[in-house]
Amino acid sequence: VQLQASGGGLVQPGGSLRLSCAASGFTFGDVAMSWSRQAPGKEREGVLCISNTGRITYYAQSVKGRFTVSRDNAKNTVNLQMNSLKPEDTAIYYCAWRYHCHRPVQSWGQGTQVTVSS
Repeated sequence: VQLQASGGGLVQPGGSLRLSCAASGFTFGDVAMSWSRQAPGKEREGVLCISNTGRITYYAQSVKGRFTVSRDNAKNTVNLQMNSLKPEDTAIYYCAWRYHCHRPVQSWGQGTQVTVSS
């Protein structure tokens, strides 16, 4: 199983960033994919999840209306679109797969750093 996240970087408050996660080693189209984040000095928190059929579940209400997620089952990729970014969104972002959005994570990717700062 391999989950490769990319697209992180430095962005100004109010800006946008798009993270991608490329998956391999499991049947991507049968599982849910989620994003979590870990800010400095804080525990990892779930951000959102997309089911195998495209239904989105938000774990963090603070990102609702600003973040969205999409998946391409033909390319085994999931994308996190982050808009109106705030300094408090600064964290390492991880993708993961689950059997269902309400089930535990089965495997984590390596994470990509997102820094929101002027």
